[in-house]
Amino acid sequence: MVFRGFWKELKKPIIGLSPMDGVTDAPFRTLTAMTSHPAVTLTEFTNVEGLARGATSMLTQFRYSEIERPVVAQIYGIEIDSYYQVALMACHLGFDGIDINMGCPMNKIAKRGSGAGLIRTPELAKTLIRTVQKATQDWANGITLAEAQLRPKVITALKAMRPEEGARMLRPVSVKTRVGYDEEIAEEWVQHLLEAEPANITMHGRTLKQMYTGSADWEALGRAAKVCKTTETSFLGNGDVSSLVDAKEKIAKYDLDGVLVGRATYGNPWFFSGYEPTQAERLAAAIEHCELYEKLLPDRNFCSMKKHLGWYAKGFDGAKELRMSFMREANSAADVRRTINEFSCGNI
Repeated sequence: MVFRGFWKELKKPIIGLSPMDGVTDAPFRTLTAMTSHPAVTLTEFTNVEGLARGATSMLTQFRYSEIERPVVAQIYGIEIDSYYQVALMACHLGFDGIDINMGCPMNKIAKRGSGAGLIRTPELAKTLIRTVQKATQDWANGITLAEAQLRPKVITALKAMRPEEGARMLRPVSVKTRVGYDEEIAEEWVQHLLEAEPANITMHGRTLKQMYTGSADWEALGRAAKVCKTTETSFLGNGDVSSLVDAKEKIAKYDLDGVLVGRATYGNPWFFSGYEPTQAERLAAAIEHCELYEKLLPDRNFCSMKKHLGWYAKGFDGAKELRMSFMREANSAADVRRTINEFSCGNI
């Protein structure tokens, strides 16, 4: 029987925030949740082998704010034992669910057999789902991090992040993937995944070979969703969703349970409300985003914020010049506030 956890409680249609490497960090997700609150949020994908071997610096990708809930830890890799240990880490940290990335098209990841590379090894893919499910069951039954042989420095870092461990309960395990590797096999692939009874499957409408070029194949997503309709597993589509209206139209047209939205949320934490911000609101959000970044990720280089600043500074007179100022001068939230106030004559 499929354990669905919070997925079962979500109001349909489900419109959530897609995980995006280098984008959906804790500040981005927190601001989005504060502004328009997606139905579900997923972290950036985090490598299980690195964490299991003691790379505690990677735990920053598992930082989240309570306002994000339900919040899901997304992980990737190929080593079964590492998946087991990292699933326990996610349980300790109190995540509402765990998602396995089977869709990343990056060459260095897929060639190792992880990410979208798992589409070529369905038996391993199913084993990984079952391994994470087993870890959450063991967590619910009381296994300790030490008993699972996590490295002592990892245990110390986890307890520093969250002194009070997450509830001893099952977590639903989900998958985010693509319609195929070098050709579209959405129905066949989803049937493989369903054998492991994941709580949810999210499918991006492009193959790995396509990367992010061309158009997402929503007809294929509709066919895959139909396969899931005979099971307890929910199905979300992903790819080329441009607005909240577009999301709802695609969900209705292709009879999906929902969608995860990616690039349309760049510089747009209002996406999930459908609200169209003014220029002043957009620039005020840019400042707030920078302040959250410094608060939640104080050890990170501020340069990572510059792409976000470029996304906020679009669609108004002088936006290009403002973007150039950000690139040259913005090295802190205070710099961003000063630059915006100079641009807006102190009206932000």
